[in-house]
Parts: sequence; C-alpha cells; structure tokens
Amino acid sequence: MSTDLEQFYEIFFEESSELLADMEACLLRLDVNSPDLEDLNAIFRAAHSIKGGAGTFGFTDMTEMTHMLETLLDRLRKGELAVRSEMVDAFLRAGDVIKAQLAGHRGEGEADPAVAAEVCEELKKLSDETQVPAPSETVADSGIGMKAIPVETDIGVSSNVAISEAVSERDVAKLTFRIEFSSSGMGDAAVENLFANLKRLGSLGDITSVGGKDHKLKLTTASNEEDVWETLAFVVDPANLKIEVATQCVVEPHSSDEDSAAEPFAGEDEFSIASMPPAPGYGFFPGAPAAPKDFDDSESQLSSTPQQNIHGNKNETQNVTNKPSSKVSASASASETSSIRVSIEKVDQMINLVGELVITQAMLAQTASQLDPVVFEKLLSGMSQLERNTRDLQESVMSIRMMPISFVFSRYPRVVRDLAAKLNKRVELKTVGENTELDKGLIEKIADPLTHLVRNSLDHGIEVAEKRIAAGKPAQGTITLRAFHQGGSIVIEVSDDGAGLNRGKILAKAKERGLPVSDGMSDQEVWLLIFEAGFSTADIVTDVSGRGVGMDVVKRNIQSMGGRIDIESALGVGTRISIRLPLTLAILDGLSVAVGDQMFIVPLNYIIESMQPTANDIKTVSGHGRVVQVRGEYLPVIALHEVFNLHPNVTAVHEGILVILEAEGHKAALFVDDLIGQHQVVIKSLESNYRRVQGVSGATIMGDGKVALILDTAALVLACQQEMV
Repeated sequence: MSTDLEQFYEIFFEESSELLADMEACLLRLDVNSPDLEDLNAIFRAAHSIKGGAGTFGFTDMTEMTHMLETLLDRLRKGELAVRSEMVDAFLRAGDVIKAQLAGHRGEGEADPAVAAEVCEELKKLSDETQVPAPSETVADSGIGMKAIPVETDIGVSSNVAISEAVSERDVAKLTFRIEFSSSGMGDAAVENLFANLKRLGSLGDITSVGGKDHKLKLTTASNEEDVWETLAFVVDPANLKIEVATQCVVEPHSSDEDSAAEPFAGEDEFSIASMPPAPGYGFFPGAPAAPKDFDDSESQLSSTPQQNIHGNKNETQNVTNKPSSKVSASASASETSSIRVSIEKVDQMINLVGELVITQAMLAQTASQLDPVVFEKLLSGMSQLERNTRDLQESVMSIRMMPISFVFSRYPRVVRDLAAKLNKRVELKTVGENTELDKGLIEKIADPLTHLVRNSLDHGIEVAEKRIAAGKPAQGTITLRAFHQGGSIVIEVSDDGAGLNRGKILAKAKERGLPVSDGMSDQEVWLLIFEAGFSTADIVTDVSGRGVGMDVVKRNIQSMGGRIDIESALGVGTRISIRLPLTLAILDGLSVAVGDQMFIVPLNYIIESMQPTANDIKTVSGHGRVVQVRGEYLPVIALHEVFNLHPNVTAVHEGILVILEAEGHKAALFVDDLIGQHQVVIKSLESNYRRVQGVSGATIMGDGKVALILDTAALVLACQQEMV
C-alpha cells in the first residue's frame, strides 16, 4: 500500500467507527411496522461511505460486506421489500462483523471469516426474496415505467426512442462521465487503486495521461454522479478534479453482478440521449439535506418543463453537472470551520502546560502578596488580571477534554435489546441528560461499570411480562439512564421499575457467607452488601449473572476514579444506583491541612465536616487506638503524623483539628495540626515522577513552590476500619 494512502488510515478508521455507531443507532430506533425512510437512507449512506473508503484502501472483506448491506438496503428504501425484524437483526450482525474487520485492519484483533460468510449469505438470501409491489411514487423516483424519451441528435433533429412501459425495475440507466483530474501528490499505487475503484463502478474508456499526472478518461456507469464524485474526491483534491456528465443515457438490462463493468452504448459518439430528470432531492436519496439552492431551482424547472431538459444545450447541462464541485468545496469549508481533529496526546500536553502556568501564576501571586500595595499598585493590578486570565484559560482548555456522556449512553440500546431478547423480557431504555459533559478520561473508564449495572438491572431487576402483569405493572419494564451536574461533580443514575432489592434475601445470603451482619442494619448498609466480592442472590447461575463477580469490580473502579456509589431500593417498586464522579481527573477541589512542617490535600468530596473535640469526647480502645464521639457515634481517629512518621506541632487530639471523612459507607476522623484553606489544585502523578506511596494518590505544587501530597482518603479510612475490627 502506498505511503500516500497510509496517512489517511487513521481518519478512515475513526470515521468508519462513527458511521457504524450512527448506523446501529438508526437500526435500533427503526420501527419495522412503519419504517422511517430517512432512517433507511441514513443506514444506506453509512454503509455506502464505509464501502467507498474500504475500497480505496483495498479492504476487500469490508467492501464485500457493505456491498451486501447496500443491496438489501436499496431494495428496502425503494419499497421493493418490506422491513422485517429479522432484517434488522441481520443488519446488526453485519455491523458487528464490520467492526471486527475494522479492528483487524487496525491490528487490534481478527474477524472470523466463517461468521462473515454466514452473515453475507443471510443478507443475500433476504435481498433475493420475492419483491412486494412498490408504491407508484417510489417507482417514479427509480426511473421505472418510462414510455419514451425524446432525443436530440447532433444535427438537431428531434425524435423519440421508444422504451416499453414493461421495462423491469432491475433495468439500469447508464450515464457517461467525462473526468479530468490531477494526481499531483499521489503515488503510482494510489492512482492504480483509484482506476480499479472506478472500474468497479462501470467501464473506463479514452484514458489519456499527460506527464503521468494529468489524466482524462470516460466512465460509463449505472452509478449516480454523487457516487463518482465520492470515489474520486476521497483521494483526489477536489480543486484538481473536473467531472462533466455527457448527455448520453443508455437503458440496459441489469447484470447479475452489480459491480461488473458494462460496455458503453454503441455509437455513443454519433448521437446523444439526455439523462432522465433526477429524483426530487440531491445526493444518494430523495430529500437528502444540504442541496444547493440553485440546484433545487434548476431541478424544479427541469421537472416542470421536461422538453427543456431534453433539448437544452450542452452549456446548460454542464452548468448543472458542475454543482457537485461547489457542493464538495462548500461542505469541506463548513467542516473546516466547525471542527478539527486533534490527537488526545496534544490536548493532554496543552492541559499539562496550562497546569504549569496555573502553578507559576500562584507562585507569583504569593510573592506579590508580600509587596506594598501603594508602591506596587500597577504590578498588583496586573497580577489580578493575570489570575483572572489564567483561570479563564484553564477552564477553556479543560473544556476541550469534556465530552457528552452520550458517547457512553449510545452503546446501551444494543445491550438492552440483545439481552432482553435473550432473557425473554420486554424492556424499554430511556436516557436523560445525554449532553451532560464529562472528562474524556472518565468517559473511557465509566463505560464498563455502567454496562454491568445495566445488565444487572435487566437480569435481576426487571421481571418477565407475566410477573409484571400479575403485580399490576405494565408488561414492558423501563430502565432509565440519567446524567446531570451537581456542584463540582457529575451524577450518573441507573434506575429500573423492577422487583427491587430483597432485604431479607440479602441478609440471609450474607449470613450464609459468614459476613458480619445483623437484623438491625440500616437499608443502606444492607444494600452495600451486594458489592462484596463473590456475593450474589441469584438462584441459578447463567452466562448472564449469578457468580457474584462484577459488582465488587464496579465499586472498585468507581472509587479509583475518585467517585462513590449509592443505592436506593424499594421492594416491588424498583432500584436506583447513583454514581458520583468528579468532573475531571486533572483538577481537584481540596482542603489543605498542616501536620508539622508538611502540607497535605484532602479531597473535598470525602469531607463531611471539621471540628475541635473536647478531651471528654476522646476514648481509647484497648489494642485498637482512639475513637471520638460525634453526636452519639464513635469514629476511629486517624493520626496523620503517625501514618507518615512526622513530628506534629500538636500531639493531644483535643488540641488539634479533626476532619470527619466518609468513604465507602465508613466514617473516620482525620487528626491534623491545623486547616490552611480550600484550593483547586492541579493533580500530578506521583508514580510517574517518584514511586507509589501508601495512602497517597498524587501530588500538587502549591503557590509557595512546595509540593503537597494528595491523600488517598478511601484507602486511609478502609485501613483504619480494618484495624478497629
């Protein structure tokens, strides 16, 4: 493969992945009883675009699969076949195969040829079925059932070429295109590949090349002008490309192989036959968006006065056929101004540099605060402006990493559809707040935990239709995914209207496994038992669930992102699981505390309150350390100077400050010398710069240039709880 094409690999892979996701979304919302033509067109467009790119790069396996998709989709959107649920299933399986093939070409796995062959055969079988009568307007759009086409010969004598009304709908109207393009910047292999792709569209003739770079040729094909433009413009600069539609039109029987080359109409240079008026709309399908205004006007004019279309001079025809050029240019221009593809490495580098700028600005502000405000008024004013600009820049750069959570939510309609069919349940998935933004790093990490929670809700929560009806519920259950911002966090909820959690059953299972439980436990404490490793209340182990593997991993993954997970449930009503995460992994809101001459950062989302206890509130538990009484509840005391072997300024607990923490449903009191203040700090990895330290999750640089460690609060609280047991 030419190195000229290799540079486009990643673009093709990314765009194909996006097209496959769009295609799957359209398929999942397609109503088989009343299919939306626009959805069918969108699915066809996605398959067609993937096929064009795959053909350009020589990925024949993807080309074959998308071609089979196109064949069946084309008959569906023309109304020749009725949409059925088995067709949607076949399309989804084809999408899975194309994903696997795409991953194989990226070097990330390998598609199973046997599965691909099976899906291709299924698509072919469905597309070869006996057709249903097509609606009259669809037939008209397809150019079927013409009576006669008036012809203007080169000598200006008008005549008619009779064409039977009984022309089969599988007959094809072929056009001849005159193509001129420059292959400047393209390798020989790329040019050969391009010619090979054009031959798939039809037959090539009159090929001439000047200097090996300027090429002229004729292409006779059943494909429309948009197909020709897309094939060429994918690798050829549109500025160096010119396509003219010759006025010849040939109606020939449809070949059994839709991609086979066909000979041009005999004597095409002796007379010309105008092409049939185009169907309403522009592009691949009727009603496609982004039709140029002037093209629409000319189109309506052609439709109202067909004789003008037939007898118009060549200049008029050429003006119409040049529209795709301006369309491509306008589209490219709009695309360039609306977005740009940038690698995540560059974004991360920019975020790191802005983080360093924030630290430098804080250092300057610390130094400037010691100056006389009267003498250095202008300097201090400039420092205030710098602080505002730095904060605005930081927020703007951080927003680049923010992505809508719809990138995660979009994968679950397919999960719910497939699993509901497997479990013989009727389930509807609702999503709320899809545009809520979250850091890209969190987007990638939250996908697997959410998948497990959705599967759990469907398997354990939603009942089968018979049980729901007997309980007075609708036969169809509902799972709702909801995301919203709350303070400096994002909350993601997975709720269902199923059976809810059974408190008695959970406690019985916990006692069987020897867990320390009691009947006096609160509901919240009982619900948290399902996150214990190996815990499951399922009576039967299936390939979906029942082994107790997963919920403990979900909890651990959420905590590793600095988040927490809560459960609310009512028996017979449903369950809601809430995940609370920081908005970003790069910036942290924290409370700075002092121990001796050291400073530490405690993440704010773990802090309940801070207090100075009295001597009577402190109790010593033999062999287990100290506890503090807070409103009737005894909490273990974590002496931070003992954890890190420091020399504190205060040794008596009642003379210092206690910061009350809560992590994973457990509470503890952190004993420190003093509270310094609240900060928004830039997180730096301690492992990449030093090594992992127990009880520390990262580090940051304060305004005075000193390094402050960020505490791993959850680990400290859990370690303290284990010592108290």
